[in-house]
Amino acid sequence: MDWRVRFVDYPEQWQRQRPELLPIIEDTIARGDLMLRQQLRDFEEHLARFTGSARAVGVSNCTDGLRLLAHALDVGPGDEVVTVAHTFIATISPFVLRGATPVLVDIGDDHLMDTGQLAERVTDRTRVIIPVHLNGRTVDMAEVTKVADHAGAVVVEDAAQALGATVDGQTAGTFGLASTYSFYPAKLLGALGDAGAVLTGDEELAERLMRLRDHGRVGKAEIDGWGYNCRLDNLQAAILDWRLAQLPGWIERRRHLARMYDERLHDVPGLEIPVGPDSDSRRRDVFQNYPVTTDARDRLVEHLNADGVEVLISWPVPLHHQRGLDLSHWSLPRTEALCRRVLSLPMHPELEDWQVEHVSDSVRRFFGA
Repeated sequence: MDWRVRFVDYPEQWQRQRPELLPIIEDTIARGDLMLRQQLRDFEEHLARFTGSARAVGVSNCTDGLRLLAHALDVGPGDEVVTVAHTFIATISPFVLRGATPVLVDIGDDHLMDTGQLAERVTDRTRVIIPVHLNGRTVDMAEVTKVADHAGAVVVEDAAQALGATVDGQTAGTFGLASTYSFYPAKLLGALGDAGAVLTGDEELAERLMRLRDHGRVGKAEIDGWGYNCRLDNLQAAILDWRLAQLPGWIERRRHLARMYDERLHDVPGLEIPVGPDSDSRRRDVFQNYPVTTDARDRLVEHLNADGVEVLISWPVPLHHQRGLDLSHWSLPRTEALCRRVLSLPMHPELEDWQVEHVSDSVRRFFGA
C-alpha cells in the first residue's frame, strides 16, 4: 500500500542519513573491522556513558541479551520469574527455556506493570523480577526495587523501548542488576538489522557476559566455559555509534510530535491518549510509541488505513492468551482489556508536522470531533 504516513519510514530515514552513514560503512569494511574490533568497544563505551551505567555489552539482539543473563544468573527449574503479559514473548522465553516458571502481574493505567500488585506475586521461589519499560516510559522502579530487595530477587529491566527515558532523574535500565536494550530497526536507536546490548553496574557480570557472547572465550585461545555466539558485529556497532550521537535530538523531535498529538487529540470523546511529555515532572518519557485506546479500535484502524495512515497494534493477543504457552490460568483483566483497545499512531523522527496533522484530523473525523 502507498502510505501517506508510514508507521516507521525506513526509506526516508535512509535518505536523510545516507550521506553520513555510507562513509562509516565503507571505512569499517575497508579496514576489515568486522568482529570484536574498536568500533564495538567505542559504541559500548559511549552507550554506557549515555545511560549512566558502568558497562555495556553489545550483543546480537535483545533476546540474546536476556538469554545470556538467564545463563549468567544460573536461572533454572524451581525458579520463578515475575513480569507482565503485555510484552513481547522474548521478555520471558529465555528464562522459561531454562526451566523457570513465569509469574504474571497485571498492568496499570500507563500500560506498565502495576507495582502495587507485585508484592503479592512474589514467593520464596522468586529469582528474577523483570519490569518492562514500554512506549518510552519507565516503570515506577522504587516499588520494584523495594519488593526485590525484600525477596532477595534480582531485577533485570527490559528496556528495549525506553533508551533515554528517566524517572526521578535516573535512566531506564540502570535501576536493577542488569538491563537489556533492543536496537531493532524500528526502535529509538535502531541498527540496519538485529542488534542489542546488556547494561550492568556489576563488572564481574559484564566480564562473564562478554565471555558468554563469544563461545566462552578468554582471549583468542582459552575457553573459560560453554558459551554462545551472540556478538554484536562491528558494522552494526559503527552505525549505532553514529546514531547514538544523534539520539538526543531525535528524542526531542519525538517529544515535540507527542505535544502535537496531545494538542489535537486531548478533547476527542471516546479516545484515551498517553500522558503528555510535560505532564509529569518526575518523568521524561521518550515516546518510542504514541499509544491510544478506544473501544472502537478495530474500526479506527480500518478508517486510518483507508486514509493512508499505517498504525501498529501491540499486542492484539496478550501472552497468557497464546494457546501454545500454557499461561491461561492467569487472570489479568486490565491487560486483556488493553489488548482489545490499544493501537499506536505513527511516531518517528522523520515524521513531518503536516503528517501528524493528517493523522490527527483523520482520528477526529472518525470520532466526529
